[in-house]
Amino acid sequence: MGKMSSVIAGLLLCASLCEAAPGAAASVAPPSHAVVFIYHRFGDSRYPSTDTTTEQFKAQLDWLADNHYEVWPLPKIVRYLKDGKDIPDRVVAISVDDAFQSFYENAYPLLKVHDWPFTIFVSTDSVDAKQSDFMTWDELREVAAQGGTLANHTADHGHLPFRRKDESDLHWADRVRADIGKGQARLEAEVGKGVNSDPKLFAYPYGEFTDELVKLVDGLGYVAFGQQAGALAAPLDPRALPRFPIDEHYGDVASFALKAAALPMPFKSVLPWDPQIKAENPPKLELELDTTVVPAAAVHCYENGPEMKLGWLDASKTRFTLQADKPMQAGRDRYNCTAYVHGRYYWYSHMWLLAPSGE
Repeated sequence: MGKMSSVIAGLLLCASLCEAAPGAAASVAPPSHAVVFIYHRFGDSRYPSTDTTTEQFKAQLDWLADNHYEVWPLPKIVRYLKDGKDIPDRVVAISVDDAFQSFYENAYPLLKVHDWPFTIFVSTDSVDAKQSDFMTWDELREVAAQGGTLANHTADHGHLPFRRKDESDLHWADRVRADIGKGQARLEAEVGKGVNSDPKLFAYPYGEFTDELVKLVDGLGYVAFGQQAGALAAPLDPRALPRFPIDEHYGDVASFALKAAALPMPFKSVLPWDPQIKAENPPKLELELDTTVVPAAAVHCYENGPEMKLGWLDASKTRFTLQADKPMQAGRDRYNCTAYVHGRYYWYSHMWLLAPSGE
């Protein structure tokens, strides 16, 4: 089961038993926000950690329709938040990474039933290689003509933050720019010059990013997305926007509904923002909470299972630290914070990234 599974189990229990936290302000209209879901495969049981069953996906779409959610194109949500325009409550977007063939066969027909938009972040080398697990350019042009957005997911889908052996910083930057540029060029060559242009969207492979990589991607003019959980909100920070990962381990309707209704956690500051673990391991995170929106007593944080202790730094309980009990292993990990207030979850996930030994 995925690292978020124990968190989801706790949230489901709380959703049925918890009351609003003591000291919570009166319920007010939620801020302008939207929830973006990320999928990979559909109905492909070979890869349960990145697969959503066809039955689960149909149930999720039916739930959205039955509960009067609007599914917007991802570019529209980004434009609204960048321009400071209000987004009504109950707006979500559907994004799919990699362009696997199972999307075309199992998910696309279900989306057409509802006439709902979606965004595919395309890994173009795999499409060019005509790998059987991936969609073809003809299929991608078809879905684009039917309201799908095609966006950049690099050409070769590598682990972008990590240097190759003996690779200099300059050569790393040149390689990453070329990879991102090739992905965009292939989309334009196969689909048309206007593809992925208003705005330019990018998804980090594996959801991996560092401050150094973010500056490079931002310099290329992209609005970028990770794979850390949370809701989008204004003011929009285009460096590494959150998306809720969905797979068959916690793709049931109950946990899906919690995520669809999620609100952005009102943290005023996050230090460090850079997820790369450099010296201190386990890493320490310092957060400042807007307690006029979410009371301190409502906040609960987790790292791969057990609830973490909040180290409060001030008497008014607006600033606190988080630090795991054990050092993290190479790869990705997360600190996840939620707050249950007036029947809705505020949600924040902070990714940590530790380079493999020798990187």
